[in-house]
Amino acid sequence: MIKKDLGWNSFFEKAFESYLEEGYQAGRVSLEHKHMYRVLTESGEALAEVSGKMRHLAARREDYPAVGDWVVVSVRQEEQRATIHAVLPRKSKFSRKVAGQVTEEQIVATNVDTVFLVTALNLDFNVRRIERYLVLAWESGATPVIVLSKADLCDDPDSLAAEVAAIAVGVPIHIISSAENRGLEELAPYIAPGCTVALLGSSGVGKSTIVNRIYGKDILETGDIREGDDKGKHTTTHRELITLPGGGILIDTPGMRELQLWDASEGLSTSFQDIEELAEQCFFQDCKHENEPRCAVKGALEEGSLPQERFYNYVKLQKELAYLARKEDKGLQAAEKTKWKKIHQALKSQHNR
Repeated sequence: MIKKDLGWNSFFEKAFESYLEEGYQAGRVSLEHKHMYRVLTESGEALAEVSGKMRHLAARREDYPAVGDWVVVSVRQEEQRATIHAVLPRKSKFSRKVAGQVTEEQIVATNVDTVFLVTALNLDFNVRRIERYLVLAWESGATPVIVLSKADLCDDPDSLAAEVAAIAVGVPIHIISSAENRGLEELAPYIAPGCTVALLGSSGVGKSTIVNRIYGKDILETGDIREGDDKGKHTTTHRELITLPGGGILIDTPGMRELQLWDASEGLSTSFQDIEELAEQCFFQDCKHENEPRCAVKGALEEGSLPQERFYNYVKLQKELAYLARKEDKGLQAAEKTKWKKIHQALKSQHNR
């Protein structure tokens, strides 16, 4: 497969220049197994693992490959195996905090041009969750597009779309129904040759079905709607990069039951620009929007132009990021210490030879 069909461009070309003389190839990670990766190269598909040196020097999760990454590989074509020596710089990266108490980054997808934020128009519809997805999407460096799926299960899709439009100013919104093949043609312009689109959303919102409809045949397993709670069955269990016959790349992801923020201060500012612009109009620069006089945010809340739920969610996400930053600072210090310890051990080993 030609590299440009996989999303290769001048950004990656420049980053790869220093590896040309060493006889390496560039490949793109399409699937991540446990300690193993499927990599697409011009020589074909190969099963790859990271080199011992790369593993030894890696201090954090982001030092390892993720689905969507362009990596530097040496390919053993007769075996259809490869070794990954480095990860090229990422153009974009969608990350979240891993579920649970551990403060660690989970990279969902990288080098994505557009993120389809998929939300079902059934009982699972939640505007506050969409706000959270938007924060991480803006932070990733990709362009968010909101896809409201399962319109056939909703009596008034337009009214729910209007609620979303109120909290996602300037973000394209598309109402679709895979069951009725309605609205899917509106997604086609985002899926141009060489462009990568990632589908993100909760379990059962229909991401895999959308991939199947766009591809033109059923290549991913899907589940029917469960009786009782109006939710689809969760079928995708891993992230996978899929190349389309007509050009374009899709990354399907497992449903996220828990979406905790990760290093998303800029994404928060972009998603809640309306509140931050109000805050700039407050009389006091350090206004906490509580009991201070001449507070523009309180004024907007009292007159109803700023919904209480949106402001509360903004404050909640701010606190979540502040708490994460405190824990991450300690984690970074530990990771840096581990990194330099490994480097010193490697230098000492070379010196003793």
